Amino acid sequence: GLPLHPPLSSGINAEYGGKQAAVKVKCIPVLVTLLADRNFQVRAQAAGALMSIAITTEGKKESIKEGAVEALMKLLAEDEMSDVRLNVIKAITMLAEDPEGRQKLTEIVPILEEITNTGGPMMKKVASTAVKVITWKP
Repeated sequence: GLPLHPPLSSGINAEYGGKQAAVKVKCIPVLVTLLADRNFQVRAQAAGALMSIAITTEGKKESIKEGAVEALMKLLAEDEMSDVRLNVIKAITMLAEDPEGRQKLTEIVPILEEITNTGGPMMKKVASTAVKVITWKP
């Protein structure tokens, strides 16, 4: 089975059960806090972990409830580190699959569109996907 307190690392995201455990042991609020860490690698890892957790519907809902959308939007606007931005955009894309997440994220579409025009090839690709998901109409 899974340990009672999974580590806050990509190890927790190794399997679907790990993603569910991440929600259950309440590591989402910790990850949201780590998005503001002074170390860019910590910010990148926290965004990557949130992206993985947000693959599940429960992970999306809990991440939105815990303020991940607002923290990720702030990071996208302020953080210039490409490793951080790449994971932030991927996490945003996951959260935009939820109607509430999508609604909140509409305000960052201009930033994402700017990245699709100015970023490197990988950054352009993920930003373009994020715009499509955020602007999708059911």
